[in-house]
Amino acid sequence: MILRAAKGLTFDDVLLAPRRSPVSSRGVVDTSTQLTPTIRLHIPIVSANMDTVTEAEMAIAMARHGGIGIIHRFMLVEQQAQQVRRVKRAEGFMVEHPYAIGPDASLAEARALMKRREVGGLVVIDAGGDLAGLITQRDLLLAPDALLRVHEVMTPRSRLITAPLGVTPAQAQALLFQHRLEKLPVLDAAGKLAGLITAQDLMKPEQFPHATKDDRGRLRVGAAIGVTPADRSRAEALLEAGADLLVLDIAHGHADHCLQMLQALRRDFPQAQIVAGNVATRAGAHDLAEAGADAIKVGIGPGSICTTRVVTGFGVPQLTAIIDSVAGVQDSGRDIPIIADGGIKTSGDLVKALAAGASTVMIGSLFAGCEESPGVPVIRDGQKVKVVRGMASLGAAMARRAAETLEQESAESQGEWDKVVPEGVEAVVPYRGQVHEILQQLVGGLRSGLSYGGAFTLPELWENAEFIEITPAGVRESRHHDVQKM
Repeated sequence: MILRAAKGLTFDDVLLAPRRSPVSSRGVVDTSTQLTPTIRLHIPIVSANMDTVTEAEMAIAMARHGGIGIIHRFMLVEQQAQQVRRVKRAEGFMVEHPYAIGPDASLAEARALMKRREVGGLVVIDAGGDLAGLITQRDLLLAPDALLRVHEVMTPRSRLITAPLGVTPAQAQALLFQHRLEKLPVLDAAGKLAGLITAQDLMKPEQFPHATKDDRGRLRVGAAIGVTPADRSRAEALLEAGADLLVLDIAHGHADHCLQMLQALRRDFPQAQIVAGNVATRAGAHDLAEAGADAIKVGIGPGSICTTRVVTGFGVPQLTAIIDSVAGVQDSGRDIPIIADGGIKTSGDLVKALAAGASTVMIGSLFAGCEESPGVPVIRDGQKVKVVRGMASLGAAMARRAAETLEQESAESQGEWDKVVPEGVEAVVPYRGQVHEILQQLVGGLRSGLSYGGAFTLPELWENAEFIEITPAGVRESRHHDVQKM
């Protein structure tokens, strides 16, 4: 038995001491950071791979505003891969594989495909694989008979304005403007369809100048996997769909089967960016770093809906876990980032997590109430709310089991409920509107925090940070007091 003499500290236990600052305006600080050695973010915020937080809509919004989202794994492999593809297709200079339909398909089929794929147009490809035309929502809008065929209402190939492969954004924009078009097919030297450029995609860089994008101009997205043998094929499918990183995510990442899976992924997919976790100790971070992780996720039990510490008795307060994990990575001799996962309630917590050495933070419950999170708002006691649940909660555990076995609530599976020991709860959170509003508040607080710390960048914040342990009276003093809040 070992009893540590040092205290374990979390965010409310400390404050950062203000420093003499050369920062004249919080607008001049740089909030960019490394998520992994090869992926850089404009803001150090990641949306959690929880089934009530991140699917394609949240991941798209996060990437557009300079962060990134991690698609959760509690769905079938093809469903998760499709979520990844939705993000990768949401933005980019050219859609390389636009959705297509045959000229003899019905308009009803065209409408259904557009609705299912959430697009406003389809390329029409003939039996020989050649571009036959283009059909859009405008063509379908006033079509008199749903039984008409696509070739009767499409814009035929002979009337299409096209561009050659290699066209630049400026050239494409000029063509779209000159001919008052919304969509521009791109053809290779043999006249075969190579992609599709849309006016909407050309405008996105101006609308979201700090978006997190890959080298082909597509939004970046991560996807979570587990450690079962089936997750090897899941990883392959996600990477093929375009995932920019894999998050090897289990409750206790400092375990032999997690380390073995990490080593296998590193061997099988040497070019992939792999995040591993969760851990909360110096040794845990050290071992994941040595096993080949490109970033390490830190946090055992700090989340608002996690009960791991209560159920198991294990965990480390989050601030101490971050500091110890940073030291563990340094022990390994590798320079890889730490992701602080859980416990972020305010922008001040965000600043403290980063000051402790994290490069990014992962946020769950705070984002669960946003419009972009899965699920719809409901009215409860006159207030609009959304559901959030820990990924070790009873409902999440059974959903995961159903997805893995392709079973629903059969008589056989009903008997499995009493075998689950939940380490999380299901709850509701207030509806919080668009996620960019939350991001604006968090990043605004971070910018102010950097100015108080005399830091223009996050590495300077790491160097300047001086934590002061405070008493419960200090915690009370830090919040509004002796007034009636309006």
